[in-house]
Amino acid sequence: MKHFSEISLIATVSFIGELLHYLIPLPVPSSIYGLLLMLLLLVTHIIKLDHVKATADWLIGLMPVMFVGPTVGLITSYDSYKDILIPIVVISLATTVLTMAVSGLTTQGLIRLQTKEEKEERAEALEACEKEEQTDVK
Repeated sequence: MKHFSEISLIATVSFIGELLHYLIPLPVPSSIYGLLLMLLLLVTHIIKLDHVKATADWLIGLMPVMFVGPTVGLITSYDSYKDILIPIVVISLATTVLTMAVSGLTTQGLIRLQTKEEKEERAEALEACEKEEQTDVK
């Protein structure tokens, strides 16, 4: 029953994304509207993560299966893209490396920022304790 309620909630948000796509005249896919709406609902705690986590994990587990059909389609239509295969592979590898580099640098920056903030908080707490000790001694 839990999966049914979770999938219903995810489907409802996706349906609202479809409605937004229909109502807003922008060239944005309805799935993006749905994802942004779900993100907004999760960040504002209107929907708690526990309300969708189990089904979301299950759907992520199914994701590789969803690539079987397109992969078979690519294999069967090899003749139509064999002339541009090398540029496609080069572009795919370059963008993969670029994405990994940007993701890694962004993560490192966020970790450094978080570490710096934690050090500052600890230093402030230590100063407060030292001041308190000094006032207690007097």
